[in-house]
Amino acid sequence: MGEQHAGQAVVEELLRNHSTTPTRNAFGRIFGFSPLADDSISWYLGAVGEIAVGKILASLPPEWRAFHALPIGTKGSDIDHLVIGPGGIFTLNTKHHRGKAVWVGARTLMVSGHKLPHIRNAESEASRVTKMLQQRMPLLPAVQATVVVVSAKTLTIKTKPELVKIVADTGLRRWLLSRPTILDSSQLAELGALINDPATWPVAPLFPATENPMVVFAVLDREVRTARFRNTAWRLFGILAGTTVAVFAGPPLVTAGMNLLIAGSANP
Repeated sequence: MGEQHAGQAVVEELLRNHSTTPTRNAFGRIFGFSPLADDSISWYLGAVGEIAVGKILASLPPEWRAFHALPIGTKGSDIDHLVIGPGGIFTLNTKHHRGKAVWVGARTLMVSGHKLPHIRNAESEASRVTKMLQQRMPLLPAVQATVVVVSAKTLTIKTKPELVKIVADTGLRRWLLSRPTILDSSQLAELGALINDPATWPVAPLFPATENPMVVFAVLDREVRTARFRNTAWRLFGILAGTTVAVFAGPPLVTAGMNLLIAGSANP
């Protein structure tokens, strides 16, 4: 299980969805039309968020270990990241809300004013993993449910949830390393072996495999970013062109308009 890449499960789902999307023509590529269909965008954003968090986790000291895309149900659901270290055991539910305002209350998380079930889902996820691990290692502490908010414009925590930690991606590493030590090296070694054993986890649903999914995703990601850049450039060009026309053509147009009004008022 330790060979799973951050974001691998969501990347594979994205690629399955994207496989039926028509290829853009030359016009679409030049003018920056997105290569993604509307129903693939959420999968893409999820993949980008999980990969970003995976990079943060890869920078943790060697006594910490991160597992990714672990199957937790029979319908394809997975744990984004499971982290173990001296500070405990953590399920990380990554939520990519780029440029959005995120507000948190005791039992409520809202994104741009819309309530989402992130807190409830994170609690359920951590509870299930706690039960699974304690069946093999009864003295383990409970798993800490965590929601990692990626690239949000703002993160406002009005009231901290009782059982779920809400943390921005930029503060994740610091927060993990600040946890008090509750697991020693022998416990971490045994726990790591348990998590790494496929028999610990439910059997994931079988889907047609994509060869080298992370490589294929990297190509798609470049296409998406290039399209976004070109689309933005064309928009800026349009604004600049419109402003230029207004500046240089505006006064003559105003003068012509005034002349027409004067001529019209002189002729009954």
